[in-house]
Amino acid sequence: MEKVLIIHGLNGNPNGGWRPWLMSELQKLDIYALALSMPNSDNPILNEWLEEIERYVERYKDDEVFLVGHSLGGLAILRYMEKYSCKNIKGVILVSTPCNFYEKDETKNIFTFFKDTINWNILKNKNLKIAVIQGDDDSVVPMADGEEIARELNGNLVIIPNGKHLNGSAGFLKLPQCLEKLIDFLE
Repeated sequence: MEKVLIIHGLNGNPNGGWRPWLMSELQKLDIYALALSMPNSDNPILNEWLEEIERYVERYKDDEVFLVGHSLGGLAILRYMEKYSCKNIKGVILVSTPCNFYEKDETKNIFTFFKDTINWNILKNKNLKIAVIQGDDDSVVPMADGEEIARELNGNLVIIPNGKHLNGSAGFLKLPQCLEKLIDFLE
């Protein structure tokens, strides 16, 4: 059975933005979806987020798992894939996901997500279906990050004009492009 796990970003929660809509649309298709509540979302620590993702991936070890991450949640997925075997993960959708550190204060916990350079080779060897969805005018995560991730992982890049950070604050309570990519992955 297919399972979709959705990981929110910094200061996020499972019920924000387009996540409830996506879960509802997947439910209509008889696909189980769950938006995780990541620990300390206002001051996240990488290892805590990785452990939370692993807890659910392991729970569904006999299923095909698809991961969807928004912003820092997408980077957490990349870090997860670097560290864990991911045998039951079949596809990943990264929405407004950073791969470079733009914060000046390296003492904040968020720096743990960016401290090490992403090992693109490890990620490529997972042979997963990858889609990157990026607003062309995102002031939080530059378009260049979405382009870099898609290029490095041979993923499909979906650019949303005037998408900003593709979150609830930017008016995105639905994200049909994400649903379309998930349906493509599931077929």
